[in-house]
Amino acid sequence: MKRYYFDTSIWLDFFENRNEPNLPKGEWANKLINKIISEDNKIAYSDAVKDEIVDLGYSIGEVENLLEPLNRILIFVEATKKQFGKAKDLSARRSVPLFDALHALIARDNKAIMVTRDAHFKKLKDIIKYKRPEDII
Repeated sequence: MKRYYFDTSIWLDFFENRNEPNLPKGEWANKLINKIISEDNKIAYSDAVKDEIVDLGYSIGEVENLLEPLNRILIFVEATKKQFGKAKDLSARRSVPLFDALHALIARDNKAIMVTRDAHFKKLKDIIKYKRPEDII
């Protein structure tokens, strides 16, 4: 069984079906989730993802409602104080957003494939290798 960890932007691509001309991000996110379901794999998600989505204007109830249909493939993981402390240090030293550093550490520590298209993860590739949804589907 493979375990994936989606950056918040991938979740938003899925929830909002965000597509752009020549960049069908919502479609790719949907295809990736369907592939994960069909292969009996799992998606780890964290309190950090939920917090970030809430910071963007969703209520916690809306986030839980959006995730509920996927419950059978989801694994909730909570960021530890140690991960948060390391993420603060990484964020400062490498000029990356705190949540990106935290997502990288959570994915690594949970042996998950990091899924993102965020360029900040290039600065974290010694911590976690990452793939874009279209590279997996």
